Amino acid sequence: MMDQKTNTTTSLIRTKSDQLVETMAAALAAMKSPLSSGEAAASSGGLESSGGLSRKSSRRLAAASPGRSSGSVGKNTHIRKSRSAQMKFDLDDLNSGAALSRASSASLGFSFSFTGFTVPPDEIADSKPFSDDDIPEDLEAGRQKKKLHTEPTLPLYLKFTDVTYKVVLKGMTSTVERDILNGITGSVDPGEVLALMGPSGSGKTTLLSILGGRVREPAPGGSITYNDQPYSKCLKSRIGFVTQDDVLFPHLTVKETLTYAARLRLPKTLTKEEKDQRAIDVIDELGLERCQDTMIGGSFVRGVSGGERKRVCIGNEIIINPSLLFLDEPTSGLDSTTALRIVDTLHEIAEAGKTVITTIHQPSSRLFLKFDKLILLGKGSLLYYGKASEAMIYFSSIGCSPLIAMNPAEFMLDLANGNVTDISVPSELEDKVQTGDPEAETKNGKPAPAVVHEYLVEAYETRVAENEKKKIMNPIPVDEEIKFKVCSTKREWGASWCEQYSILFRRGLKERRHDYFSWLRITQVLATATILGLLWWQSGSDNPNELQDQAGLLFFIAVFWGFFPVFTAIFTFPQERAMLSKERAADMYRLSAYFVARTTSDLPLDLILPVLFLLVVYFMAGLRMNAGSFFLTIVTVLLCIIAAQGLGLAIGAMLMDLKKATTLASVTVMTFMLAGGYFVKNVPVFISWLRYLSFNYHTYKLLLKVQYEHISHTINGVRIDNGYKEVGALAAMVIGYRFLAYLSLRRMKLHAGA
Repeated sequence: MMDQKTNTTTSLIRTKSDQLVETMAAALAAMKSPLSSGEAAASSGGLESSGGLSRKSSRRLAAASPGRSSGSVGKNTHIRKSRSAQMKFDLDDLNSGAALSRASSASLGFSFSFTGFTVPPDEIADSKPFSDDDIPEDLEAGRQKKKLHTEPTLPLYLKFTDVTYKVVLKGMTSTVERDILNGITGSVDPGEVLALMGPSGSGKTTLLSILGGRVREPAPGGSITYNDQPYSKCLKSRIGFVTQDDVLFPHLTVKETLTYAARLRLPKTLTKEEKDQRAIDVIDELGLERCQDTMIGGSFVRGVSGGERKRVCIGNEIIINPSLLFLDEPTSGLDSTTALRIVDTLHEIAEAGKTVITTIHQPSSRLFLKFDKLILLGKGSLLYYGKASEAMIYFSSIGCSPLIAMNPAEFMLDLANGNVTDISVPSELEDKVQTGDPEAETKNGKPAPAVVHEYLVEAYETRVAENEKKKIMNPIPVDEEIKFKVCSTKREWGASWCEQYSILFRRGLKERRHDYFSWLRITQVLATATILGLLWWQSGSDNPNELQDQAGLLFFIAVFWGFFPVFTAIFTFPQERAMLSKERAADMYRLSAYFVARTTSDLPLDLILPVLFLLVVYFMAGLRMNAGSFFLTIVTVLLCIIAAQGLGLAIGAMLMDLKKATTLASVTVMTFMLAGGYFVKNVPVFISWLRYLSFNYHTYKLLLKVQYEHISHTINGVRIDNGYKEVGALAAMVIGYRFLAYLSLRRMKLHAGA
């Protein structure tokens, strides 16, 4: 009994990994002599407590311990293990709770010298260390991940030679031309991952945008070909571009985001069900099943994690099965494990015949070794182009090598920045420092960054550049027919205009329903209505002389529902500019379909609050108790709201700057209010035309007509007409302001040049 208690206590205080090793040793001993039922149960319990490992292990250690008997099993519980051992168990299933500690890679196998047990040499040779590629699981979610399967696509060979790019900086008194890229040359083939690396401001994102066809003005210099053909708009359907910023709608779920993207971008030949299934497949492929019903989230909305958000952005692009995939710093802001998962995903995409190009800021050593090709940039110049695995050899050949153990990426970024601390300096640079050149020496006796940069550029141009250009000139191994598929002039949309409108309308409703039905907005409207109702409590009368106070209420209603929609609509296009630029650059939809859907999807939500407002005010203030008058009042207010909304859309689309738009809107709304016919009755002739541009004026006259036409033809100095002119003027504003907003969006320079 004492021995059993001792064994139980000992097993409880051991770590789970110790129990696992002990259990394996006990299982090996059982090959010679079977365990007693009690000890077998204890071994089984220890195995289960070690993380629920599956019993379907396909590789087992089969070795016998000499001189081992059934009686010695319970005694030899203290087994000495090598803490630096590393061993791979080939297990079919591994639950999310099983967190096995990896041993160091210094040695393989378990050492059981205390008990005389050793693993045979052939078993050690058969064992392999743990590797990142051996675990088919989502490293962030902690669950198994499906292998990424993508359909075959058109192979695209990207070549670029002597790419240059300049921008003109306009100052107050002078204009300066600045070089962003200086003669960048390289190529990438299907099945390869090319990494663009360099310090901040070295031109990585600019080069990526140029290669992706997203920079049209000013036109870049040099030659860029896709299967030896120049860029054309039809390539948009074959290119995926993941921007550095995760531009997503925060209130849509992961599944909704990818489903809408599939319905808009996949070809018309697929049915709606097939497009939806494609979205589900991408969710499975990227390991997003766990969060598919979670909102994306944003600055003020809690949502998915950073790694999941980045995978959603990648899913948005690979859903169309692109031939060429560009990614701008997909691992920025992520931990090393999540970043590794992203890069592994990129490799799986490339293995399916895709061409992948990504910028990377400062990858870990594991990430760096996963890239096929590397371009190192420094101040817009090319410092290295070639295989990533040969980069360190090249820099050693020009006299630059780390003096201490260093991450290769960190070493190259130091060189690109001109920092040669802990880096051996080539003899050419040492000579410059020793000769006392003031421009070549810094305070610590090391070469200046500008001198190091000049040396690296010159070394690449003299040793490597010409050979690489000759390699790029070699013809690509594809048929002429495939080459000319790239330059097809036909522009294909994934959905018809009506389908695009329907999809965007539903997406807009789902995204903005949270904003419109927030308690803050509802409270604001109802509180205002209640205060107005109390101030004008039962102020109705049949005497024209007693209606001046109630006319003030009608004017306030016209002003309030003219002011409120303007400042709500101003934010529409400036806030969605990034999303509009991104989706238009990918040819997801026509601008006209987006504009009509965006402006009409607001209407159902915009018209609910005014109805609630009038239900409170109308009866509290004792306005005309007639069903016809009540509904005509609602229609008049709604017409005013739609016209005011158009003005806000036009101002926002023209300026695309919230500060400027808000300032202009404030001045405009104040002018319209003053010219609305309530404050000033006798307006000078030379400015009297201003009132006809005011939707407040036309709304006020219509409300007076609806309420008091049966009492008098003149109320508070305003003459009541038949109302047709006012209705026509408001209808013209509804259409005219929106048309102006649409033209402004057309003129807006999108990154795609669309």
